[in-house]
Amino acid sequence: MIGHTTIWLLRHGLPGGIEGRCYGRLDVPLSVEGVAQAKQTAARLARENISAVYSSGLQRATETAQIVAKELRLDIQTIDALAEIDFGTFEGMMYEDIQKQYPEAFDCWMRHPAQAQFPNGENFADLTRRVNGALEPLLSRHGNESIAIVAHSGVIRLLIGQALSIPGDQIFRLSQRYGAINRIRYSEHGPIVELVNG
Repeated sequence: MIGHTTIWLLRHGLPGGIEGRCYGRLDVPLSVEGVAQAKQTAARLARENISAVYSSGLQRATETAQIVAKELRLDIQTIDALAEIDFGTFEGMMYEDIQKQYPEAFDCWMRHPAQAQFPNGENFADLTRRVNGALEPLLSRHGNESIAIVAHSGVIRLLIGQALSIPGDQIFRLSQRYGAINRIRYSEHGPIVELVNG
């Protein structure tokens, strides 16, 4: 890495139709409220010197990224590796149904989230490898620049947790509301977390 790279990590706005449902790869659009949240995020970043906008390929993220990028007069570039964790069989299910039909897997997920293996989906180690594989080229490409990444709560918590050396099982203590703004500055001396859940 040459110099430093500042990454604005933005959580997408509120999706529609997900109340009480498990969704990671479930591809859902923004709700009306989610669009408003994305516009607020875009307005906040309008005065920042951001050179590129990247997004997960999932609709709720790309819609948020398009609103942000329009404000910044930039195009968006999608990176599928920035998608939320794949909950496999649980995708789209109501949480209460998961608990009834898969009690052991649900209990492991609630007690030890970083150790849970989702049936026909991913685990935390899979997410970690995938996201870190996407991050490294961005840090190399954007030395002495600021970029925005629109992603998901799991992805953002992972990156903040790594920057702060928080154990994987504890990153879920990091709040990430819809439309949240976070900022990490990466340099040869290591990452500095400058803003969380703003």
